[in-house]
Amino acid sequence: MRDIKKVEEFTIHKDVSEIKVKARCITVKGPRGTLVKNLRHIDLEIQKIGTHKIRLIVWHGTRKHVACLRTVKAHIENMITGVTKGFEYKMRYVYAHFPINVHIADTGNEVEIRNFLGEKVIRRVKMLPGVEIKISSAQKDELILTGNDLENVSQSAANIQQSTAVKNKDIRKFLDGIYVSERNTLEKDA
Repeated sequence: MRDIKKVEEFTIHKDVSEIKVKARCITVKGPRGTLVKNLRHIDLEIQKIGTHKIRLIVWHGTRKHVACLRTVKAHIENMITGVTKGFEYKMRYVYAHFPINVHIADTGNEVEIRNFLGEKVIRRVKMLPGVEIKISSAQKDELILTGNDLENVSQSAANIQQSTAVKNKDIRKFLDGIYVSERNTLEKDA
């Protein structure tokens, strides 16, 4: 059964300096920078109402098509959070016997993981655009990934975690790897 019209509305955070909607391409500007997202592959109507509201509309949508409303709303809210607060992922190294050595190479664009399970192979993971990575000075064996785009920060963290996946061994025994330990926004709520 199709719904004739489904509407989802939400207000824009006051710290966002500008938000533009043109042909389902959304640009959000804030104090931390600018994010652009192309949503042309989703068939819905995006309207900007005044300066502080956005309305999303699906006409004659099936159940899955209507579900896209909340997904698009979440994407836009994540963009708004990114340009106002930013995102931070913390990752910890876990090892039983062979200590994992992590080196940040290529001026912060690449991570080199050495001595994983005693292997001589150097694992290299490229960071996605807009993601900054550093080794924590406060906590031993910790990486900190920061950036404005939640998708790029979380995907970079996932790429690091997947590069240290243990193959052909009992994963109950071999828990070595680099895992996400904490997810936050950079600027805490007042």
